[in-house]
Amino acid sequence: MTTHTEAEIASQPSCWRRAVANIPADALPRRGERVAVVGCGTSWFIAMAYAVLRERAGHGETDAFAASEFPQGRRYDRVLALSRSGTTTEVLDLLARTSDRSVAITADPDTPIMTAADDVVVLDYADEKSVVQTRFATTQLAMLRASLGEDLTQAIADAEEAVAAPLPDALVRAEQFSFLGTGWSVGLAQEAALKMREASRSWTEAYPAMEYRHGPISIAAPGRVTWMLGTGTEGGRTLGEPGDHRRRRGGVRQGREQARVGRRDRHRLGGRPVGGHAAEVTLRKNEQVDALLGASLQDVRKVTGGRAAQPRLQRGNPQPVAAGMTLHVTPAWGGPLTDVPFLCASPQQLR
Repeated sequence: MTTHTEAEIASQPSCWRRAVANIPADALPRRGERVAVVGCGTSWFIAMAYAVLRERAGHGETDAFAASEFPQGRRYDRVLALSRSGTTTEVLDLLARTSDRSVAITADPDTPIMTAADDVVVLDYADEKSVVQTRFATTQLAMLRASLGEDLTQAIADAEEAVAAPLPDALVRAEQFSFLGTGWSVGLAQEAALKMREASRSWTEAYPAMEYRHGPISIAAPGRVTWMLGTGTEGGRTLGEPGDHRRRRGGVRQGREQARVGRRDRHRLGGRPVGGHAAEVTLRKNEQVDALLGASLQDVRKVTGGRAAQPRLQRGNPQPVAAGMTLHVTPAWGGPLTDVPFLCASPQQLR
């Protein structure tokens, strides 16, 4: 039987196609504006990706923040708030405080964010039932990329093919995953790690590609996967060389190699010997950055779904994750939430 998660993964390419065909240009940031993009969790990582893409496209200075960490007093021409649920506490608090013009992107038109922002873009067709959600996030990123003038035709085609491709069993059984990115794919790497962690309780980490060699590479070992989103070459440095065994699918070239991380291979992975000895790492690469919205993210979601299907997990509703987080906290001293030095709450309290 098809689960909510499986159905939502399969439907993403059609949602992206609809999003890029209906860009609300009047509501979204305009060229030359100084923009802050805010969100929580997945929305924050999408904000990170969009911020890099917007600056790279020459549309203007763009900063990305976790909504709770937005710098008070800093002025922007527009604040773009991302919230699928439309009820995210930190996002609503920020919109209430800012005097900058604001626009929100949400999936639910019956939520407080509809009146909290000056303009609202509703992508209700991309809303989801599963707790570990991906369709709305990738749909809004598709729309935002298209608003910058990008052609996503190939990325969408790659994603459709990725949905139908077989799932490698070795990835389902892997012990640990490290996701790497460069430029805008740093945010995607963070999102990939978060989704796999939420859905299957897997050990996942994420880093800018060249930071991987500064300590994190020490966990590389047989049975663990290092997943490169992109080529690892933005900024002129290269992480890894493609293996000899590759298959080409659409515009995405994927390769997996067993790379020796030792003294003679420092030039390949940029790493130092692990514990004084060579170690093996499976390097899985999705190399065409322009297609990252397509096949590589779908690959990650398929692997996540396969790992979440293990009997120990209730697929589509992992605990203790909830679909939306609204904080109701009253400090003993009666101060605002921002004055709470440390918050530890159960899932029942975070509702």
